[in-house]
Amino acid sequence: MGRRQPSFKPYHQQQLMLLPPSLDELIPKGHVVRVVNDVINRINLEPLNAAYYYSGSAGYHPQMLLKVLVFGYMSNIYSSRKLEAACRESIYFIGAARRFLSSMSFPDHNTINRFRGVRLKDTFRTIFEQVVSLLAQEGYLSI
Repeated sequence: MGRRQPSFKPYHQQQLMLLPPSLDELIPKGHVVRVVNDVINRINLEPLNAAYYYSGSAGYHPQMLLKVLVFGYMSNIYSSRKLEAACRESIYFIGAARRFLSSMSFPDHNTINRFRGVRLKDTFRTIFEQVVSLLAQEGYLSI
C-alpha cells in the first residue's frame, strides 16, 4: 500500500480581495478592547480637555490617547515605547476599524509620555476613578 499524501488548506499569499475585511469583524464581540472603548466614551472628559490649549498644529485626540493608555495598562503594557509599537502592530490598538482605540493613528512614545505626564497629570485621579468605576460595573474589576 502506498504512502498517503497529506492534505493542506489553500495558502495563497498573493491572493487579492475585492473588499478587505473590516478590522471590526476581526475583533471578537466580547473582547476587552470593546469594553475599554465603551467605558472611555461614557466618562466625562471635560477636565482632561481643559488641559489643552491652542498651540499651532493639531494634536492627537485625548480620548484616543486615553483609550490606548487604559487598554495598554489592562494588557500589562506600561512602557511608552511598547505602547507606540502596539499602536503600529496590534490589531486591537490600531483601532479595530477606526472605531476603537487609536483609529489608525500612530502616536509616538514622546506623545504618549507627554499625554501621561503633562495633560493627564492633574486629572489622572478624576479620570481613572471614573474608568475604574465603570469597569467594575461591567464586571472587569473588583473594587
